[in-house]
This record gives sequence, structure tokens and C-alpha cells, in this order.
Amino acid sequence: MKTTSLSEYVKQMRKQYNLTQVELSEKSGVGLRFVRELEQGKQTLRLDKVNQVLSLFGSEVGVVSITKTDE
Repeated sequence: MKTTSLSEYVKQMRKQYNLTQVELSEKSGVGLRFVRELEQGKQTLRLDKVNQVLSLFGSEVGVVSITKTDE
């Protein structure tokens, strides 16, 4: 199963919805700089703003349990 990074996902979805970065920032209510940093994979971003963007695509970031295996 191929995993997609958050930055790749946002970029793919933006293109799928035929949005420019400017349009995505306007529709989601976040700044253009934030959208650019999100798509570039910036490591430190405000989670509430990430979810503002993702909500346009019917998604959100949340807590997921990690199953650890003993080695």
C-alpha cells in the first residue's frame, strides 16, 4: 500500500478540484503562505489550519493508534 505525505495529498486534491494555491487559501480561510508551506512539506504547521484546508476535501488530521510489534 503506497502512503502519501500530507503535502502530496493536499497538492493532488487541489489539482483534482482545479484550484490554484490562491483559490485554496481563499476557500479554506488560511493564508497563501500557509498553503505554500503545507504543499512544500513544512514540518511545523498549526493543526487547526491544516484541518481547515483538509475539510474542503472531506478529510481531517487526527490521532491514530500505532500498533507496535515486539522485535
